[in-house]
Amino acid sequence: MKAWIMLLLALSLPMAAVAEEAKEGEAPKVSYISLSPPFVGNYGLDGSPKLKVYKADVALRVTGDASAQAVKANEPLIRNQLVALFAQQTSDTMNNVEAKEKLRQEALKQVQQVMNDETGKPVVEDLLFNNLIIQ
Repeated sequence: MKAWIMLLLALSLPMAAVAEEAKEGEAPKVSYISLSPPFVGNYGLDGSPKLKVYKADVALRVTGDASAQAVKANEPLIRNQLVALFAQQTSDTMNNVEAKEKLRQEALKQVQQVMNDETGKPVVEDLLFNNLIIQ
């Protein structure tokens, strides 16, 4: 009986070493973190009588579990920064594709700044609008 146990242990140790090597050689995992609920608010509060509303579904791309955890830990601060950014927009900065791309780039820059201030690294690689509705 002891011989069988020794044989099984002897066979399982190399397999555990192979599994460990596979983990070390893996590429870091890319994650997309959706900020939910979606952002909804007013923009273009420049004195015009017409109320302007936006709804934005935002996702952040990060690499590695540590980065994903850092983003989740700082999500309230990230959301606050993005709400302030969206509220500052005008009709001109929200109405065409080029303007929306500029807004996306500015949002990414601000999220990276928040993460850099909080963790010492920008952490977030990209910001995506899964949905951006303007009325």
